[in-house]
Amino acid sequence: MNYRKGLIAGLLASAVSLGAGAPSAHAAGYAVFTHGASALGQGNAVTAHASDASTIFYNPALMNRLDGTQLLVGTTAIFSSREYASSIGGNPSSDDSLFFPSHLYVTHKFNDQVSAGVGIFNPFGLGTKWADNWDGRYIATRSDLKTFDINPVLSYRVLPSLSLAAGVDVVLLDATLQRKIPSAALTPLLGYAPGTDINQKFKGDGTGVGFNVAAAWDPCENLTVGASYRSQVYVDVSGDAVFASPAPLAPPVTVLNSGGKTDLTLPPQFTAGVAFKGIDKLTLEAGVRWEGWSKFKNLNIRLDNGSSSLTPRNWKDNWGLNLGGRYQVDPRVALLAGYVYGDSAVPDSTFDPSIPDAKTHVFCVGTDVDLKPFTVAVAYGYQYYENRNKNNTIYGLPGIAATSANGKYQSDAHLVALSLGYKF
Repeated sequence: MNYRKGLIAGLLASAVSLGAGAPSAHAAGYAVFTHGASALGQGNAVTAHASDASTIFYNPALMNRLDGTQLLVGTTAIFSSREYASSIGGNPSSDDSLFFPSHLYVTHKFNDQVSAGVGIFNPFGLGTKWADNWDGRYIATRSDLKTFDINPVLSYRVLPSLSLAAGVDVVLLDATLQRKIPSAALTPLLGYAPGTDINQKFKGDGTGVGFNVAAAWDPCENLTVGASYRSQVYVDVSGDAVFASPAPLAPPVTVLNSGGKTDLTLPPQFTAGVAFKGIDKLTLEAGVRWEGWSKFKNLNIRLDNGSSSLTPRNWKDNWGLNLGGRYQVDPRVALLAGYVYGDSAVPDSTFDPSIPDAKTHVFCVGTDVDLKPFTVAVAYGYQYYENRNKNNTIYGLPGIAATSANGKYQSDAHLVALSLGYKF
C-alpha cells in the first residue's frame, strides 16, 4: 500500500468508528432499551409478563395473553449530559441533541393457540456531539447512529402452560460520523498545509437480517418464566468520507472524497425473567440480560481504491439485571417502578470518547391508565453512569503525533416515555 492509500485508509478508519453511539438510555455499548413506556416504568422487567403490545420486543411468546387486536405507538425523549475533565486541565461538556427512539406495535390473536404481530423500533443507536476545539477532536466531534428494526413475529401455544414464538428482524442502519483532521495530515495529498483543522464527515448506510425466538412457561398458577433471544445481525455498510475546509473559509472547500465499505455485527441479545403474581394486585419480576458484544472484535475498512485498514475494538460480552413491579390500584390505573443495572462492553484498551460507555444504573417510575378502548402509559427514568477514567492513548495518523483525551468522563440521562394504545 503506498503512502497516499495508507493515509486515506487511516483517516477513513477513524471516521467509520461504527457503533459510535452516545451513552444515553442504552443497555451496553450502543444498544437502546427504551421500547415501551410501561416496560420502562418497570425497569424493563417484562420478559415474563405482558403489559401491552410492546411484548413483541421483550417476549413475543406472551402475545397469546393479549386479547383481540392491539395497537401501540410511542416514543421516549432522552435528555443526556456528558462532561469530560481533562487530566491536564479543562472541563468541557458535550452538546447533545435530543433523541427520540420510537416504537410501533400491532398484535392480533387469531384463537387460543395462535397470535401474530409486527413491531418497528430502534434497537441500536443514539449520538453525541463535542466542541470542535476539545482535546479529543481528532478522535470524535459528532457521532450519530440510527437503526430501524422491522420485526414480524408469530406465537403458538404448544401446551396450556407453554407458548413459543419466532420472528424475523430486518435492520436498517444509518450512520453519520464527524471529527477533525490536523491540516498536516493532508499535506502529502494536497501539496500544502492550510494551517487549520479539516472537517471530516462520513455518512453510510446498510441493511441486515436476523431472527428472534422466545418462550413463556407457567410452572404453577402464580409464576411465569420467560426467555427471549435475538440473533446477531450482519450489516454491510457503504458510504462516503468527505474532507472539507472549515469556517471561516466559507464556503467550505472539499479537499478530498473517498468511498468506503465495512461490515458491522450487531450483537446477539438474551433476556430471561421470572414473574410472580401471588400477591393481590401486585406483579413482581426479576430478570437478567446478556449481550454478545465480543462479536465486535475489529473494524475493517475497505476503500474504493483497493486499500484497507483494520482497527481493533475487542469489546466484551456483558450481563445486566432488571427488577420491576406493577401494582394495579384499580381496574383503570396501575403504578410502576423498576431498576436496571448494566455492565460496560467497552474495555479500557479501546475506550475512546466516541463511545464513552460505562457501568449504568437506571431508576424508573411510571403509570398505566386504561381508558377503554384507549390506553396511556407514561414513565420516567433517571440513568446514572459510573465515572470512567481514560488513561490510554489513542494513536494518531501516519506521521501525526499521538492524540488522546485522557481524563474523567461523567454522564447521566433523563428519560421521559409515552405510549398510546388502542384495543380493537
